[in-house]
Amino acid sequence: MIVGTGFAGFECARTLSRLAKGAAEIVLLNPHDYFLYVPLLPEVAAGILEPRRVAVSLTGSLPGTRLVLGQAHGVDLDARRVHYTDPEDEEGSLSYDRLVLTVGSVNKLLPVPGVAEHAHGFRGMPEALYLRDHITRQIELAGTSEDPAERSARTTFVVVGAGYTGTEVAAHGVLFTDALARQNVGLQDGPRPRWLLVDVADRLLPGLDERLSHTADRVLRSRGVDIRTRTSVKEATSDGVLLDDGEFIHSRSLVWCVGVRPDPLVDSMGLPTDKGRLCVDEYLGVPGRPEVFACGDAAAVPDLTRPGEVTPMTAQHAQRQGKVAALNVAASCGQGARRAYEHRDLGFMVDLGGVQAAANPFHIPLSGPLAGALTRGYHLLAMPGNRLQVAADWILGAVLPRQGVHLGLVSSWSVPLDAESPEVPRLPGGKTGTS
Repeated sequence: MIVGTGFAGFECARTLSRLAKGAAEIVLLNPHDYFLYVPLLPEVAAGILEPRRVAVSLTGSLPGTRLVLGQAHGVDLDARRVHYTDPEDEEGSLSYDRLVLTVGSVNKLLPVPGVAEHAHGFRGMPEALYLRDHITRQIELAGTSEDPAERSARTTFVVVGAGYTGTEVAAHGVLFTDALARQNVGLQDGPRPRWLLVDVADRLLPGLDERLSHTADRVLRSRGVDIRTRTSVKEATSDGVLLDDGEFIHSRSLVWCVGVRPDPLVDSMGLPTDKGRLCVDEYLGVPGRPEVFACGDAAAVPDLTRPGEVTPMTAQHAQRQGKVAALNVAASCGQGARRAYEHRDLGFMVDLGGVQAAANPFHIPLSGPLAGALTRGYHLLAMPGNRLQVAADWILGAVLPRQGVHLGLVSSWSVPLDAESPEVPRLPGGKTGTS
């Protein structure tokens, strides 16, 4: 049984399916029926890609596996059962011979007054759809307002966290709002929409190569993004954001991209953890539990290339760990030999919207259109499906004007920042579901 189908879970299921060839039952437990290609989620929020483009069907792409829709909320290690709640709020449980935990991560909260009430994260499809609608709605409401202060607040967008996600959200977001404002008669004579990118670090992309940081900084500043490094949020209200330097930014939009934390399921298991991540050995096995494996964001995997460290929470590591976990599960059943996880990162790519990107494939720094083409090419190759649809959207987006339509599919209260399952929207009564 595989719990969670992010990059690690999907690759584990795909590899196990190929190895088993029908000789074993492979069960996937996941809240929804698709694999979400998270790196392209900012393009969904910016109206470039339709949501289904980045959602790859699990049943269609993983033949030979059984999908069970549900949110895991407990693991009985002694009885070898996983307890879950399905999309219709019914309780269920499943037994397993081998368990692979790839539950991923959720939004990271900080004790900042008002943030949980007024900010929204960016971890799942519901949050991306909400942000797309919210941005469109704010621009439309600003265009009808006769109050300059209200118009300014509605066209000011604050992103907190200048890591990979926050930088891409701001880069795509400023292009999106500029396009919407140009089409809105009420805003054509007014100032451009304003974007702020705030982080306590001293530069953008603090965890990546400084050359990527400099490229992203240059591109965003050229688009008018107000970058505030060495700055944090002191308080969030319905009227805006108070920064720690005393400045109050009037805004109706606060996007929280400060980081992630492991899924709360990990803590509930009563096993040793490292900063919330389940401790595993170099074979991705849980010490003392030979039938349990874990990888991806939920696991503290020893980094054999950096003794004493654990692998960072990136898709690059998660995907490769998923494959190694599958090989080691098969080895535990008598097929093949165990393999230790070891991987040196191959570089990173940051999509900055338009034809711009910052990339360092194999640690060779690139920027501009070349980096942009390489980044999109990489995403097409890395996606397990929907490649033609994504390429078609990119081509059409290059020649047709951006469409901003407020569909009202996801409301603000259904995507709270403190959600333990950002993959599914919250329903009335505090429940979660897929509709």
